[in-house]
Amino acid sequence: MNPTSLDRTSSPSRTDTGRTLDPALPEGVRIRVLRAVYGDPRAAAELLPRLTPRQATGLDPLPTEPASLAPELLTRYRREIRDLPDDTRLLLLLAAADQYPVATHAFLRAVAAGRLDTRPLEAAETAGVAHATAGGVVFRDTWTRIAAYETGSPADRRDVHRLLARVLRAEGETPRRSWHRGAGALGPSVRLTAELRTAAQQARDAGEHPLACALVERAAALSSDPREQSRLLNRAAGDAWQSGEGDRARRLAAATDSDALNGVFALRAGNAAEAFDALLVAVVRAGTSAVGGADGVRSGGGMKADAAWGVAGRAGAALAEVARREAGLAETALAEAARREAARVDGAVAEAARSGAVPAGGARTGVTSADGPRTDVAPTEGLRAASASASAPEFAGAGAAKSVDSLTGAPSEAGVSRTAAAPGTPPALRTTTGPGTTAFSRTTVASPTIAVPPAPAASRTTPTPRTPAPDHVVHLLARATEAAVYTGDLRRCREAAAVASRVGIVPHGTLGGLAAAFEGRYEDARDLLKAAAGRCGPGGDPTLLIHAGIAALMLGDHTRATTATVRAAASARARGATVVVAQAMEFRAYAEFWTGHPKAAETATADALWQAHATGQDNGACHLQAALAMFAALTGDADVCRERAAAARSYALGRGLGLPAALAQWALAYLDLSSGRFAAAAARLRALAGFGPGHGHRAIRHLATPHYVEAAVRSGDTRIARAAHADYDRWARAVRSPDDLALSARCRALLTPGDEAVEHYRIALDLHARGTRDFERARTELLFGGALRRLRRRTEARDRLHTSLEAFESFGAPHCAAQARAELRALGTPVAATVLPTPGTLDPTTRLTAQQLMVARMAADGATNREIAVRLALSPRTIDHHLRGVFSRLGIRSRIELVRLLAEGEAS
Repeated sequence: MNPTSLDRTSSPSRTDTGRTLDPALPEGVRIRVLRAVYGDPRAAAELLPRLTPRQATGLDPLPTEPASLAPELLTRYRREIRDLPDDTRLLLLLAAADQYPVATHAFLRAVAAGRLDTRPLEAAETAGVAHATAGGVVFRDTWTRIAAYETGSPADRRDVHRLLARVLRAEGETPRRSWHRGAGALGPSVRLTAELRTAAQQARDAGEHPLACALVERAAALSSDPREQSRLLNRAAGDAWQSGEGDRARRLAAATDSDALNGVFALRAGNAAEAFDALLVAVVRAGTSAVGGADGVRSGGGMKADAAWGVAGRAGAALAEVARREAGLAETALAEAARREAARVDGAVAEAARSGAVPAGGARTGVTSADGPRTDVAPTEGLRAASASASAPEFAGAGAAKSVDSLTGAPSEAGVSRTAAAPGTPPALRTTTGPGTTAFSRTTVASPTIAVPPAPAASRTTPTPRTPAPDHVVHLLARATEAAVYTGDLRRCREAAAVASRVGIVPHGTLGGLAAAFEGRYEDARDLLKAAAGRCGPGGDPTLLIHAGIAALMLGDHTRATTATVRAAASARARGATVVVAQAMEFRAYAEFWTGHPKAAETATADALWQAHATGQDNGACHLQAALAMFAALTGDADVCRERAAAARSYALGRGLGLPAALAQWALAYLDLSSGRFAAAAARLRALAGFGPGHGHRAIRHLATPHYVEAAVRSGDTRIARAAHADYDRWARAVRSPDDLALSARCRALLTPGDEAVEHYRIALDLHARGTRDFERARTELLFGGALRRLRRRTEARDRLHTSLEAFESFGAPHCAAQARAELRALGTPVAATVLPTPGTLDPTTRLTAQQLMVARMAADGATNREIAVRLALSPRTIDHHLRGVFSRLGIRSRIELVRLLAEGEAS
């Protein structure tokens, strides 16, 4: 097998090489520069002076073509290659074409097919350029391989590509054969363009996005149709983004005009509010054409116009412009049709009221007839059902259907296709159609609940099957939801849900749940979020699995959140979607934090931070920075906490990222709380724990409220804390999470004076026993022990405080452990701080985790960090973190001491 192709997934040295770059550069730019030049410090030193100010700050993409990255280095290498004999250069060109930019593993077969003599490779080995192995040719470094390819003449390149294409005939090699056929083409070709496009789809289906990107780029180069070129470059940009090539993706997208791509790039590396607007524009465009297309034909384009103008009223000027383009000349006809339909409906309702068929106010309370449905929904309940049903995940599926009004294309109450509701559907989302059957209400968010008498049989609209939204439309809506989550303005979720309803798209349940939570409809939010969280089976779509994890976090189900995010990362890797892996870790960090695995989560989060920077996802990196500040607050590392929180907040506030900014603020507040600075903690937490629908960021509010109540009680100001707890308690009772209920009971105990608080603490601990937030359980034990001490129940107080102390020490939370010791000393039970044993008396196997012990043994055997990383399939940065932990736990400072200590431990 030949050497692998150029790989930027992990740079040759993540830790040491990065220190040679200008420290004034943002961390993300330093990492991307090193990745772009394949970890070569000479190329990096050459590239840095060439960066524009916007590139140096991360606003513009970095160069991606080798000639733009390190031209002087390439010139030297080309000169070195040209000094070699012609036969040697031809073999090096063949080997390089087989590896760059696409690895096809066909060098030996090509040599045999072309009856080439490989002895001239000895000259390359003598010059130190490359050497032959049993598997092919190994170049001195990546830049030598690039120089060997670019030194060949265009005619020679075409010849070697055609030779390689001729020998690639095995099953599964079609995309690579097509690549070489395309690279060997002399000029534009419609046939080759189509072949490359098909091959790219095959590569995409196999999870090989870098190959798909190369194929589609070449197809664009061979196409003579400008519109086709734009479409192909758009696909190439998407493939480059999925494979983690953020800079290449942004450069390719610059040649197109795609709201979807621009929205995704802004979501992950730009302004989140602008991302939301761009993604919603893309949803409208894609949704009205994909979902409303068939209905639009039946209704004379009415649905498009209605949907577009509905969006215009909700998403501002940008969406209004799209609406005007989509509606076109249909506006006048639509308005006239709407007036005629309104007059007909009003006349029918009035006539029915006069005849007694409808009681007074019947237009809002429902109509029962032999032919039509009976809608048992009260006026206010109907509005609530309509709002929730717009995003109910149960609408998806082959059985869901809708009918369309013959004039406007809007959903018609009288002609709704009735399908039995899925099990577990909230009662508020059901309407009855007769004995023993149920159906979903099709009332839209924007309209009041009005029951219309059934039309005569001759004119009744025939129910038409609902066309499911294509996957890409659902994904765009999911991305818009993420943008709303990152901004922290959950009003945008309600906006996106309304847009989805108007264009006939069934969104994922997370969107509807967040919108319902914002509006204070907690029971509806619970049902929708539970449905979304339940969709976390293995092998699912990575983006929707991440949304399942977000929904589970909102519900306090950390086990399911961990499962969903772990599966999202695994599915992303299996599909070649490198870019999604770091994003999955953003939300996994929360679950790992609260379930008592802060050290493991911190290590994984640090690795994900590098991945986020390397793939151009600076917004995700900001979120991970805030998560690392959260871990540092827990472990009492004040300097690291403040440094990471400051970096996260500075970036987040400039990009409209409310979520990481709030999380960083919470980390600082928790550091104050665990250090006994209660007034400072209360001041920071007060804004984060804003109560009532529409205040604060709901996810961070869940973190902040229990600690705000504690800080407020200890600082003597409980007025706002009581109101914040009331809303938190209502949410906890709605979602019925044991952890949230336990924290609510703890808040109630803190706000209750004297002996009455004891029972609330006991309830909280009983609920904690059924939950997963072990760290919060230890904090409840600490507060309970302090309350018992003040009530002079010394024996039980001592037991509670010892339990909490042991837990905090196992979590590595020294500040919280110090608080437990202070309470024990107040009881007259002095407890010394835990002191690590001296190296001579230490058994490493009992002091290190399994992963740390494995790393320590490899390091003691003489393996470098990079060699250990390769063996364990981890990054060198992660190995470096593990070794620092090993040295800290063992109280040593060098590998020599580690070798001696492990040898002594094994001997004993």
